[in-house]
Amino acid sequence: MASESVEWARASGLINSGHRAHRLRRADAAGLAGRACPDGPEDGLRLLTDLISWLFVMDDACDEDDLGADPARLASTIGGLLDVLDRCGEPGRPPDANAGPLGAALHDLCRRTRAHGRPEQLLRFVSQVQEYLLALLWEATNRERRRVPEVAEYVQMRRHTGGVRPCLTLTDLASAQPPGSAQHADPALVALDLLAVDLVCWCNDLFSYGKESQVDPDAHNLVTVLARSSGADEAAALQAAANQFNQGLAAYLEAEEALLASGDDGIRHALDARRNWVRATYDWSLVAARYA
Repeated sequence: MASESVEWARASGLINSGHRAHRLRRADAAGLAGRACPDGPEDGLRLLTDLISWLFVMDDACDEDDLGADPARLASTIGGLLDVLDRCGEPGRPPDANAGPLGAALHDLCRRTRAHGRPEQLLRFVSQVQEYLLALLWEATNRERRRVPEVAEYVQMRRHTGGVRPCLTLTDLASAQPPGSAQHADPALVALDLLAVDLVCWCNDLFSYGKESQVDPDAHNLVTVLARSSGADEAAALQAAANQFNQGLAAYLEAEEALLASGDDGIRHALDARRNWVRATYDWSLVAARYA
């Protein structure tokens, strides 16, 4: 699965050099997808792996290849990608050439999501990727102005910059019993989703902080934001971030128990998927070379 996804990225034009291919291979998108969706069918797992690969390439373009340092340049790229999303993977409406490799690959992801025949999941996926892309512009503006956001603002926007929501949607799509529209609208599941997304993102921040702080602390990391807000030193900010994760985990487990006690057997698959994502992120982060 790992080699297939790297080859998909290469064939899509997402990676065109040995360095970028090596960087994507080290990221181990397949390892993360396999942990998060261990019982998914092959086509569903492959789609999830390719999405994670796309997100890694997009994030690296912003964070390491300087696309995210120039809001105007990034806005042009995102404009093309939003046009791709508006087409919703319709086979007869391929993206314009100016959408580039990122657009071609994103169209392929939408097309394959559409082929599952679940329109509500396709629209959910499209809207979540739109939110992710627009949140990247927020990050780029902060970088240009050398601005560190306040804690509450960061927590809210991190839910979008992490790209976790579209990953959860494709994980649900691969499930034998994906949650229906009524379950997705259940306030209890909505609240649990927010907790799960927070935990995945904060776990990522804790594991990636060491790499990100080697040159200049990234403003878009929970540790950095907490340090700036409280005036704490690095060790105290790391402990505060860990404490926030642990408190979030306790709240998540309480919310999960309440949903399980509701007697709705149909929600169990959705809860398993969210629990898997939280644990998968932790386990993958321990061994992934992405943060080395």
